[in-house]
Amino acid sequence: MHNNTIAIGIIIGVLFATALIFFTVLVIRTYIKKIKAYTKLIYEKDLNFERTLNTTIIETQEQVLNNISVDLHDDAGQQLTYINFMVENLKLDSPQLTEDLEPISNSVRLLSNSIRSISHSLNNQLLMKQDLVKAIEAEVMRLKKNSRITIMFSISGDEPKVFATNEKIVIYRIFQELVNNIFKHSGATVVDIQITTGPQFELIVFDNGNGFDLNTAMQKEGLGLKNIKNRAELINFDVDFTTSPGQSTTVKLFDNTDN
Repeated sequence: MHNNTIAIGIIIGVLFATALIFFTVLVIRTYIKKIKAYTKLIYEKDLNFERTLNTTIIETQEQVLNNISVDLHDDAGQQLTYINFMVENLKLDSPQLTEDLEPISNSVRLLSNSIRSISHSLNNQLLMKQDLVKAIEAEVMRLKKNSRITIMFSISGDEPKVFATNEKIVIYRIFQELVNNIFKHSGATVVDIQITTGPQFELIVFDNGNGFDLNTAMQKEGLGLKNIKNRAELINFDVDFTTSPGQSTTVKLFDNTDN
């Protein structure tokens, strides 16, 4: 009888311990789920905050570029118009100086055209009214006129995608930054720009320059590669860089919405 009581006590103890362990595991699993859900919520909030912050930064940058565009067009443009007016008057007053003044007149006209063109490329109000591909093509034409680098440009694909205004601005600014990096850092003699309009938009920019170490470049502020990737992510695009020191560079910007 005494032994039976002990056995029952042991069984009850084991059952109680098992129930306690089961309850503890259940509580721990519940807390783990809550922690995961909370962590996910924090991550999403951080991601949303980062996206909002990046969007705000881009909007601020665009406003600054618009202001510069207006200043270039109004102030610098007017000053060059005045200088050209004075030179033309001087030609009339002193015909013997016409030949000497002609190079100055030509330089002023070229500079005035360049400033007008740069002003247009900085102003997103003009971009908003224009098709993205045509805007990029116009920028390529401007670069061809003002660069010793050989620039090739091609368009292929189906019916062009209709982009929202913010998407157009981001893609166009990324294109400008890629080309600017080539001109400033690559030492390239040839640039090949390819656009595929559909079914998925893709922009490829190739140059035969010196290349670079991608990991090192990602840490440098001057090249702005992180900034390019962050901008692309805002509109569900991705950027692939293919390069190495002493080699050519290919950058592919593409829509990864369906990936």
